Amino acid sequence: MVHRDKIIKGRRLATANDQTPVTFLDGNETYRLDDLGFLHYANVSIGTPAVSFLVALDTGSDLFWLPCDCSKCVRGLKTSDNQMIEFNIYSLNSSNTSSKVPCSSALCEQQNQCSSPQSNCPYEVLYLSNGTSSTGVLVEDVLHLTTDEDKTKAVEAKITFGCGQTQTGSFLNGAAPNGLFGLGMDNVSVPSILANENLASNSFSMCFGVDGVGRITFGDRGSSGQGETPFNLRQSHPTYNVSITQVNVGGNTADLDFNAIFDSGTSFTYLNDPAYTLISENFNNLAIEKRHTSNSSGLPFEYCYDLSANQTSFKYPSVNLTMNGGDYFFVNDPIIVISLQGGDVYCLGIVKSDNVNIIGQNFMTGYRIVFDRERMVLGWKASDCYDIEASNTLPVNPTTAVPPAIAVNPEATSGNANNTNISGASPSITSPSRHLKTLFYALTFALIPFFALI
Repeated sequence: MVHRDKIIKGRRLATANDQTPVTFLDGNETYRLDDLGFLHYANVSIGTPAVSFLVALDTGSDLFWLPCDCSKCVRGLKTSDNQMIEFNIYSLNSSNTSSKVPCSSALCEQQNQCSSPQSNCPYEVLYLSNGTSSTGVLVEDVLHLTTDEDKTKAVEAKITFGCGQTQTGSFLNGAAPNGLFGLGMDNVSVPSILANENLASNSFSMCFGVDGVGRITFGDRGSSGQGETPFNLRQSHPTYNVSITQVNVGGNTADLDFNAIFDSGTSFTYLNDPAYTLISENFNNLAIEKRHTSNSSGLPFEYCYDLSANQTSFKYPSVNLTMNGGDYFFVNDPIIVISLQGGDVYCLGIVKSDNVNIIGQNFMTGYRIVFDRERMVLGWKASDCYDIEASNTLPVNPTTAVPPAIAVNPEATSGNANNTNISGASPSITSPSRHLKTLFYALTFALIPFFALI
């Protein structure tokens, strides 16, 4: 309780001259759901009367959209344990506070598609996941929020979002089936709207716990002692893009300058060369287990290693990044354990990219990541995401919410998760225990979402 009081007091001091942080009305908790593409999800309440939607949280895109008045919507899913999740579908006619956004609005980015300024503003968002898009019209309605610390004050925010009439690709196959909550820098994103309306400071945080439980807070500007690095801003379309200056694999450091986007809407980390080859080959040179050689498994990961049937633990090389400015980012969870027909393997959770570099959710595990858009910096601090109490409000059992590397004993890595690694000191070899439960390939990798914008 003393520890919790100090945390809350510290956050109050940090926001003493700003608005009180806010979060979703149903609570600040998020859950990483393996059945829904390894993304973090939260319950959001929209409209009057309020209707709840289970949305994926995506820092790699801007627009928040919901399935809406659509003929081809995902109305429910059955999880791997035969639990049925039923989804609400947004309807303009069912909300007393809804309205369509005209083409004359400053937030209408496709005015060239309009027949007149009074026409309904259309939208279309294309994502990097193959064939994945959302199309519809922009609408306004109330997003129900509450103060984050004591949940005593309701906050109603009039926001603009997408009435998603047509979804394609991954949205019909299990990822973000009930809506995508864009958290990017564009004016149409919810963090931007909250800041412009003076409902929250222009900053927010997401926490990614090792057990799959997380938090989201709007107006959180971080805390003392966190690591920081500046954003690389593109005037045409700014993103949470940062520079990495060094990589350290298993204690071996190499200078390497490259940029990457911190994207919560991408399950795993995508790197192109030379970063991909440098990290992967150094990892491979230090790996103890025999490299998996089967070409028939169809794994998206290139560097995988066989685990014997009676093996109860294994070691793998650590991965560290040095950010622009000199602060260190220790990757708590660089691997994933997968169960194949021929036995279990563990893989380095990096996929080779053909274009953009993306730091996905697996690399953010064990941190509270602060997206400070006022100071234009990314902040991070180790956290177990239980600093602030919250209850489960998602329509699924939390036991189904697991991080990608569920075969790694959280206790084996919690030492690094309790202290911010600014000195860069970290073990060169990590020794996790192996849980009996592993990820089954057929379920897991039929879908790997990749929700950065094209």
